[in-house]
Amino acid sequence: MGNVTVAFTRQYEDNITQLVQQTSSKLRPTVLVDTNFTGEYKFYDQLGSTSMIPKTSRNQDTPSIDPDHNRRRISKQDFIHNVLFDKEDQLSMIIDPKSAYSQSAAMAAGRQMDDVIIAAYNATAYTGKTGSTSTSFNSDNQIAVGGTGLTINKLLEAKRRLDNADVEAEDRVCVCSPLQIEGLLKQTEITSADYNTVRALVKGDIDTFLGFKFVTISTNRLVTDDSSSRLCYCYHKAAMQLAIQKEASGRIDERPDKNYAWQVFFSMTIGATRLEEARIIQIACAE
Repeated sequence: MGNVTVAFTRQYEDNITQLVQQTSSKLRPTVLVDTNFTGEYKFYDQLGSTSMIPKTSRNQDTPSIDPDHNRRRISKQDFIHNVLFDKEDQLSMIIDPKSAYSQSAAMAAGRQMDDVIIAAYNATAYTGKTGSTSTSFNSDNQIAVGGTGLTINKLLEAKRRLDNADVEAEDRVCVCSPLQIEGLLKQTEITSADYNTVRALVKGDIDTFLGFKFVTISTNRLVTDDSSSRLCYCYHKAAMQLAIQKEASGRIDERPDKNYAWQVFFSMTIGATRLEEARIIQIACAE
């Protein structure tokens, strides 16, 4: 006679819980977004500042000004996310994973969008009439690591540089890692007022400090420089352009060529570029 434990039942959850991960783009709201993108490239025309000319005599000839025109180019990148699973696999499962796979793909698309924006922060920008001129990140807009992480002094310097360039005070953002926010709280020279502000920033009571809206990105998503310092950025929204040719979207189909296995397919076509060096400050931070 069999043991009664044979009759014991096991209960399984009828859905899939996504493991912890960044679930959407954090940086899309911090940059300019253009959803009207067709062709291989798109160009963004720019106009530099001009100056008034004094009038020195009556009835003098009218002088003219030659405005400084510039242009930046964005190229597209195609991204896909594809999952196949056999019909026989689903027969062995209590749940139907297709919806969870779609959710996972959408979250991956959000992270990929952030990676494209992060890469464009200090990447070569392509300028000129045909976008064939390479423009490197301006070394004058880099704050050296100095053996420290993200400090109040570095943030003040970034603010000063943006102010000196007449960058608008609104729509400024600071993209950094959680470790750098932690470092701000640990500074012994920080004033009590600054400490309370940063503590509120960590708690989520506020999200701005020194005029910057803080956006924390997982440390491994922010790149490092040659000295392995983590690169954080303070910039104005108009410093960066995201162009979207195809929003992240997907479909679920049967694949006859794969014995009618289910395919969960997602795709996205986007590009990003730095529009203006004067609007963005790179801060190297020790970890």
